[in-house]
Amino acid sequence: MDAQFYIASMYYNGQGFPQNYKASVKWYTLAAEQGDEYAQSDLGIIYRYGQGVPQNDKAAVKWYTLAAEQGEAKAQNNLGNKYYRGKGVPQSYKTALKWFTLAAEQGYAKSHSRLGYMYVKGIGVLTDYVRAYMWWNIGSYNGDEVAGGNKDKLAKQMTTADISKAQDMSSRCLESNYTNC
Repeated sequence: MDAQFYIASMYYNGQGFPQNYKASVKWYTLAAEQGDEYAQSDLGIIYRYGQGVPQNDKAAVKWYTLAAEQGEAKAQNNLGNKYYRGKGVPQSYKTALKWFTLAAEQGYAKSHSRLGYMYVKGIGVLTDYVRAYMWWNIGSYNGDEVAGGNKDKLAKQMTTADISKAQDMSSRCLESNYTNC
């Protein structure tokens, strides 16, 4: 399974072999069908963009779901995006929030950014600037520049006390390894 995944990755990225999406799909599929969550996640991306296969949001969701249910953070984030946008599945902000949260609790910065956006806009949740700031602050800490910029813009609309509260929440979340967010 590991060898199949690595061969697929090499074909996909053109490392050691000429780039060949169709060959990568073959090898990713072999690994994915054996339960490799990273191959499943990558197949989701391949179907999302139609690389070596026809673009197919439902197939992307299938593969993302298999990987996400095994705890693969990138797949959880990508599945959250599918539910957020209603691509390949009925739109559900509640389900998107679930998958973004699971990925965020593993330290996945793109999910921190997405959660901040949902909280600042009140999408699927009540509007909560403190929680939005917290997620963007964590995303910024984990290297997401967009989260950092959004956090700075939001700070201009917040009180000093609310910013302090959000920073404390961020610290508790990080110190607890995302178990107290």
